[in-house]
Amino acid sequence: MTERQNEPERGRGGSPSRRTVLAAVGALPILTAVAPPAAGAVRAAAATAVIDPSARRQTIRGFGGMTHTAWIGDLTAAQRDTAFGAGEGQLGLSLLRIPVPEDRAAWNRDLATAKRAAQLGAAVIASPWNPPARMVETFVRGSQTDARRLRYDMYGAYAQHLNDFTTYMRDNGVNLYGISVQNEPDYAHDWTWWTPAEMLRFLRENAGSIGTRVIAPESFQYLKNMSDPILNDPVALANVDIVGAHLYGTSFSNFPYPLFKQKGAGKELWMTEVYHPNSSDSADLWPQALDVGEHMHRAMVDAEFQAYIWWYIRRGYGPLREDGRISKRGACMAHFARFVRPGYVRIDATPRPATDVYVSAYRSTGSTVAVVAVNKSASAVSQQFTLTSGSPSRVSSWLTDASRSVAPQAATGVSNGSFTATLPARSVTTFVTG
Repeated sequence: MTERQNEPERGRGGSPSRRTVLAAVGALPILTAVAPPAAGAVRAAAATAVIDPSARRQTIRGFGGMTHTAWIGDLTAAQRDTAFGAGEGQLGLSLLRIPVPEDRAAWNRDLATAKRAAQLGAAVIASPWNPPARMVETFVRGSQTDARRLRYDMYGAYAQHLNDFTTYMRDNGVNLYGISVQNEPDYAHDWTWWTPAEMLRFLRENAGSIGTRVIAPESFQYLKNMSDPILNDPVALANVDIVGAHLYGTSFSNFPYPLFKQKGAGKELWMTEVYHPNSSDSADLWPQALDVGEHMHRAMVDAEFQAYIWWYIRRGYGPLREDGRISKRGACMAHFARFVRPGYVRIDATPRPATDVYVSAYRSTGSTVAVVAVNKSASAVSQQFTLTSGSPSRVSSWLTDASRSVAPQAATGVSNGSFTATLPARSVTTFVTG
């Protein structure tokens, strides 16, 4: 069993590994010691976190993860409930991503987890790594002499292959929310390459026959050269429902996507795979796990994604440890996933009211507001929150820090739409109005 089957330490044909690529762009952090603050020190935030429930942004579809039975084994029944349940001691995931095996005989591998996730209210999407072998040809791509691509004369058959998988899942109790054309077409040393032109051609000529939502292009690094042509082509764009992207090594400065805001009306924008900050460290390493909280904040606020999907749900660096217990990275995910449910809408909130403090807010279809505050600083912060509308009488809260994981806290009173809370050093807190 490899650390990640689609992420070998050495790429095929001498290509660099993903770890090499990420290191080159600074994705693997260097951890340094930080002197602790004076005991009990609390600093006041520089600004009030103003939350405007009337200023609506993107609709949230959910937070989730991947299962891939062929590579790391299936989740157990208990692990499925921990992952997709939304109660105390559960992750609250509401999205599941599964592979589309090229071999029909393997289509049942992830069915049990998909069915249970769906029963618990999660939406299920699927991504293929390779088409059936009969549809593929090899070619020379740089130094890679056995690169693979879908034959042009098989584009129609491939669309039918995706339809057949969708039908199989539906006939077995799982209605896919969407299906991808290709996992990481631009990082395909070990699977199937697609150029931007090939992706565009398939979307224009064949994707319209796919009977569920179409996800594309799932670039490994949110490279816009893969998705810009789609957004700039009305015919291709009409056959795409979800612009999907991965965030491996993507700098925060590349999270915003102005062209999508300009031309993506009626389409959804999903982040369909990542692990962060790396796959080499334990998911319980603290405060490094707080990087997950900041990453999710930026994915929601800076990138305005509607979905955030982790790689393997159960892994030493994932939200569930190999023993099935929730890790610190998982706890950070749960602060979003458990309390920001599908259909919530992100609303305006002061994103950086203090140094190293990140705030985002979400509103239910009713009047409930969930606020997620990440404090990455080494000092506790006294933070005031003000809602510009609504009149909650109190807020409930849950806290994760070095010694606690999504731990319920005492309710806080609200006066004239405002409340003040202490954000412990290096912590995540979710507040929910009641």
